[in-house]
Amino acid sequence: MFGVTDLKKGTLIKLDGQPWKVIEYNQKQMGRGGSIVNTKLKNMLDGKVIPKTFKGADKIEAADIENKTVQYLYNDGINAFLMDNTTFEQFELPVEDLTHELQFLLEGVEVSLQLFDGKPVNLELPKNLFLKVIEAPEVVKGDTSGALLKDIVLETGLKLKAPAFIKPGDEVSVDTTTGEYRERKK
Repeated sequence: MFGVTDLKKGTLIKLDGQPWKVIEYNQKQMGRGGSIVNTKLKNMLDGKVIPKTFKGADKIEAADIENKTVQYLYNDGINAFLMDNTTFEQFELPVEDLTHELQFLLEGVEVSLQLFDGKPVNLELPKNLFLKVIEAPEVVKGDTSGALLKDIVLETGLKLKAPAFIKPGDEVSVDTTTGEYRERKK
């Protein structure tokens, strides 16, 4: 059971028999009345987002989520296909629920699949992934004063800003939460 102050962003809870993920959290102190927590919750089964307010004494049930390491296989434009490497069991998730995640995924990448009652509900990426640079324009000579950033394109099609010294063929670490450049692979 969670108290209202445990409902941080990313926490998985169970309401009305369904799993929900906290996507926004805002706590307000009410003097002697305790605190109130305003949240936005995303239903892990159908993707619906709702606002929900909890009062200081409320107890919230944790969602019984099973994590399984799986390998990303491919997507057909409708579903993304994943496979458990030990049992070879395959799972499908709708592509529309994975718009953020798919910009980082290559065939064969291992990710964490979250299951609720044996049904896949969410995909969790590693914090950082190394991806190969396929496009990086040359920097104009003499235009290198200060911290110059340029637009690069990665093998997944993701576009981001990176330092001027990055060249095509380099592997760079990308933060999967923000989509920002972190470092070049040494």
